[in-house]
Amino acid sequence: MEALLEIVGLMAVVVAVYAASRRFHLLTPIALVVVGLALSMVPGIPTFHLSPEFVLIGVLPPLLYVAALETSVPAFKFNLRPILLLSVGLVLFVACSIGLLVHALLPGVPLAICFALGAVVAPPDAIAATAVARRIGLPRRIVTILEGESLLNDATALVFFRVATAAAIGEAAGLGEIGLQVVRSAGGGVLIGAAGALIMGFLHKKTTDPLIDNSLSLLTPFLVTAAAEALHASAVVAVVVAGLYLGHRLPTLMSAASRLQMGAFWRMVQFLLEGSVFLLVGLQLRDVLGALDTPLGEVAVITTAVVLAVVITRFVWMFPATYLPRMIPRVGRNDPPPPWQVPTVIAWAGMRGVVTLATALALPATPLVGGGDYPRALFVWLAFAVIIATLLLQGMTLPLVARRLRLQPDDPMQDILAEAATQNAASRAAIERLEQHAAGAPAEVVERLRRLTTERNNTAWERLGGGEETPSQAYVRLRFEMLDAEREVYRTARDSGRIPEEVLVRAQRDMDLEESMLERSEHA
Repeated sequence: MEALLEIVGLMAVVVAVYAASRRFHLLTPIALVVVGLALSMVPGIPTFHLSPEFVLIGVLPPLLYVAALETSVPAFKFNLRPILLLSVGLVLFVACSIGLLVHALLPGVPLAICFALGAVVAPPDAIAATAVARRIGLPRRIVTILEGESLLNDATALVFFRVATAAAIGEAAGLGEIGLQVVRSAGGGVLIGAAGALIMGFLHKKTTDPLIDNSLSLLTPFLVTAAAEALHASAVVAVVVAGLYLGHRLPTLMSAASRLQMGAFWRMVQFLLEGSVFLLVGLQLRDVLGALDTPLGEVAVITTAVVLAVVITRFVWMFPATYLPRMIPRVGRNDPPPPWQVPTVIAWAGMRGVVTLATALALPATPLVGGGDYPRALFVWLAFAVIIATLLLQGMTLPLVARRLRLQPDDPMQDILAEAATQNAASRAAIERLEQHAAGAPAEVVERLRRLTTERNNTAWERLGGGEETPSQAYVRLRFEMLDAEREVYRTARDSGRIPEEVLVRAQRDMDLEESMLERSEHA
């Protein structure tokens, strides 16, 4: 019962903070961390011990999977160069830089375990940066690059972490074995993810039951993760590959009912998991501080140095990685150099999160090779300090930085124009298909379908206008009122016993579906 109450309390805090953030226009991830930090110091609040296995196997796979499902594969491919430079090159650069820095500050600590700490703090969070970027309306390409980075950087960091810890405890045999481990991890992850995507895609195509489709979707990241872990491959890469493939093929794999239900289901899962992990990060403060036994002055110096290095190394890497490849004529022609504001804001969006803390908690507690010792509690604190500092410093100031840099947001009129042109082509195709199959159908039905297609086409073009209420907006407003009246009649009939509950449920479902479509068109 006590565990149940703790979980319920955790969820209640997440919901309350989310509601307050929406009400006062706060950044939800930052607010949850701050609330977690405050609650961790309140006497009587239970201690939530964050398990590395819980995060890396229970939380990270579904969050990566849903992010991959929603990622545009064409946009991902177009931005593959900057994504790989950040998710692989930058992670290795930061990990090595931090490792060398910590080894210089603590010369008695073996270099291998210092590199392991570098791998811990190297990858930005898979949730925080894109959540903040979308909220403040950064240009779409920046969001795509940050999303792509967050999908793959954990894989690089975890592989580097495993290699460094293996060397630190004496399990690494040499460069050949290390190279083989890297190839097996990355290549195996790609193969397992592709195999999982093909199998799950086949199963999705064979079922039309939304409940089975959603169950398969929920199982996919965990099954792929289990297979990757069993074969010592990268579970992160496997989940991302499976999610990208299935997300790209989703319209041809599932029925409309399955897609609608799956979208709502994953939004709920994402909301609860993301909120919980940010709150849990803040709640770890008491445990992390309690284990710390290094002198306060030394802690302050090392913490300041590591936090500054984490922030600075991202800038040091970002500008050469942005502009040097474009000095190659072919690259520069296909992708002209962006203004300096773009790499600046990407460099500032380097918030760390729960994966950093989970990996820090996985640092070996066993003696290092040769009986060497290291301040494990200090290393865990450094990871925690990097998370809090980057979330609060960079996360809270990213909106201000974006405004001061005067980044030009995407022009919504361009999106509307592209949608209208595509809808026009889609309407022509629909009318042609209607003419091909209209034989034998009642004339009034054919005319109704033709009129519906024309209205949908006109709605897309109406968004290009402005000012006065358009016919489509008037339709939505008035139809909302009509649906309210219809619902009241059905509820009254149910309450008076004139219709059974089942009739109300069926009618309510149809009206809810229509209202959700109206809301989508209203906010488009």
